[in-house]
Amino acid sequence: MELLKIGKGKVFYEAMGGSIRVIHDDFLTTNLVKENSIDLIVTSPPYNVDIHYNQFKDDIPYDKYLEFTEKWLRKAFLLMKCDGRLCLNIPLDKSKGRKGAGFQSVYADIVHIAKKVGWKYFSTIIWNEGNISRRTAWGSWLSARAPYVIAPVEVIIIFYKERWQKVRNGKSDVSRKEFMEWTNGLWTFTGESKKKVKHPAPFPVELPKRCIKLFSFIGDIVLDPFLGSGSTLIACALLNRKGVGIEIDENYCALARDRLIREAHINQKKLWSV
Repeated sequence: MELLKIGKGKVFYEAMGGSIRVIHDDFLTTNLVKENSIDLIVTSPPYNVDIHYNQFKDDIPYDKYLEFTEKWLRKAFLLMKCDGRLCLNIPLDKSKGRKGAGFQSVYADIVHIAKKVGWKYFSTIIWNEGNISRRTAWGSWLSARAPYVIAPVEVIIIFYKERWQKVRNGKSDVSRKEFMEWTNGLWTFTGESKKKVKHPAPFPVELPKRCIKLFSFIGDIVLDPFLGSGSTLIACALLNRKGVGIEIDENYCALARDRLIREAHINQKKLWSV
């Protein structure tokens, strides 16, 4: 089954005078976001590890997954301002999913593809979720025959488009304590509960919150091309950023809307254009 299909291409929900927008569409084909308009992307795309997203199943051959990755990274590149930044949350490597696929160097492969597309590499943050309970195999138990080495971490890769230093000097809201802690490239905080959020692969609001405060100014436009349960837009609403989230599944658009209303305490208002 293909990872993605064509969405319906509509604005699903808008709030806070239109500064928060949920779009129901396929990111690869959407025309609802202008080129050279985005300051920061914070996203976690499908991992291709056989997770069922309602009617979508992310279990395609690894080479096809990398082709998909290149396509969406190219699209994202076009939407960014010259000083735009990308915070990309992905697994360090892949050890599950399509049967027989084996281990895959996801991090290394995606960094290579991003640089090929034109993104410039800046840094990598290691996210220590502290959740080793997901480990299900050790390979050859207590034997050197074929042991598995599995790191219970994910990464947040930081890229930029053309220049790292921002063109304008806007207003920041990161505190001294946060700046000192978050510029250390090892972040430790727990993941989000699938059961609580009602999504198979949510990330906690803490992740986009840190990325947004550290890498964008108040009032900047933040995009999440794979919105999922809406964590990035919740952080945008709480931190006075303009947020655009694109989600191909209409049920998850509704989930993101409901979470925005409940957790960010916002109400639907008039339209806003990026």
